[in-house]
Amino acid sequence: MKTDFSRRLFIAAMLASVSERAFAKAPLASLRPKPRSGNSKAAAVKPVIKSAKSLISQAKLGGKIGFVVADAKTGLVLETHNPLLAQPPASVTKTITALYALDLLGSGYRFKTRLMATGPISNGRLKGDLVLVGGGDPTLTTDDLAKMAASLKRAGVREISGKFRVNTAALPLAKSIDSSQPDHVGYNPAVSALNLNFNRVYFEWKRRGGSAGRYDVSMDGRTNRYRPAVRFAKMNVVNRELPVYTYKDANGADNWTVARRALGKGGGRWLPVRKPHLYAAEVFQTMARSHGIKLPRTVTSKGNINGQVLVEHKSAELRVLLKNLLKYSNNMTAESIGMMASSASGGTVGSLKASAKEMTAWSKSHSGARKSSFVDHSGLGSGSRLAAGDMVSALVKQGPNGQLAHLLKQIPLRNSKGKVIKGHPVKVHAKTGTLNFVSALAGYITAPDGTQLAFAIFTADEKRRNGVGKADREAPRGSKSWNKASKRLQQGLIERWAGLYGG
Repeated sequence: MKTDFSRRLFIAAMLASVSERAFAKAPLASLRPKPRSGNSKAAAVKPVIKSAKSLISQAKLGGKIGFVVADAKTGLVLETHNPLLAQPPASVTKTITALYALDLLGSGYRFKTRLMATGPISNGRLKGDLVLVGGGDPTLTTDDLAKMAASLKRAGVREISGKFRVNTAALPLAKSIDSSQPDHVGYNPAVSALNLNFNRVYFEWKRRGGSAGRYDVSMDGRTNRYRPAVRFAKMNVVNRELPVYTYKDANGADNWTVARRALGKGGGRWLPVRKPHLYAAEVFQTMARSHGIKLPRTVTSKGNINGQVLVEHKSAELRVLLKNLLKYSNNMTAESIGMMASSASGGTVGSLKASAKEMTAWSKSHSGARKSSFVDHSGLGSGSRLAAGDMVSALVKQGPNGQLAHLLKQIPLRNSKGKVIKGHPVKVHAKTGTLNFVSALAGYITAPDGTQLAFAIFTADEKRRNGVGKADREAPRGSKSWNKASKRLQQGLIERWAGLYGG
């Protein structure tokens, strides 16, 4: 703890002493030793290392850029540009969420989903209610519910005399992560105590043979093994050009429409779920029915459950979930983990934003993140802010051999054509973050000589981002090329730092 504290003080002091715009005065090139007389090989010269200023100029991103690089072991700040500028961190937020969860839940934490009985079982009949109790598991799948249904049968249950209830007391329901996103994007689903298939439902359509413009449509909770149809989510094909999709919460169901002209011959896509507890309940009913267990209509409850646990499903350990989170960057997973961590802190988690506020306070007290402010745990909401200096402070505190470093995925370096350079001597383990006209990268660099650096790069053109209408936010014009330019800048800075500070 003493070492971590001194690192944090060191980097904080260094950042406080630099201006909002500062570049290290490093040499533009370095030479390798000349060969001794008689050596037939010519002197090898390292390529010119571009200045950070020239790299920024070449990127032509517009907007604002902030970065910090420091010695990952000592906290010595090596180069900065707008280190205290709070920028949208996008999915780099998930690194803070991971640290938050590790601290409050522990690396061995497992989410639990349970089937509980409020009465005894006699001759295959449960004399009471059967309750599906959600524990916030972000990784629960249809396959898991199928196994739970089979276990319920092995527990001796064939029918119930009472109600089939779903209990969602563990976490509040957030119907979406970011309300400013288009309705139909699968990366912005609801979050609940009871989640299923990352809270996405599969919409499939097929043109009827010989019928122009007529389609058979289905909605299901599919996995590779099962395809249970669901009724809580409904799709209606309508005659219009735009919008392609509309959503309405009506009659206790997710009601969707899709423009006929957008369908073509056939296809499918994942749509976000707004009522995940009903989704999980309906799929479980289907799985139970396949084992001869007929369940009545679902009733939702949020109170405490008094009864015995018949079946319990546990997720993988938190360290595994976090490694996958930082690799695949699933937003719903981040939100569920973050809210459960807030719940473990002892407070009441009334909403997703309230939970994010708890994480903001934790971040400031545990990593000295003076400029941090989070509106969620995934980074999807553009209202979150994080300064590059604060991010590097957190990275240095963890150290290049800490838990976080082992959870971060390796980021390959690429050539000018975008192809991965195999065997590149510079190794990067980091978290990416991407929103429209926002790109971020933070993590650790291992230079060819073994020097370990901690870095954060935040780029954002918020004027262009704010100018994108809601209907165009899935793929706005110019965003893809802007993101590519930002990634080229990120790699240029990484190669510069590895060459300067760890030749």
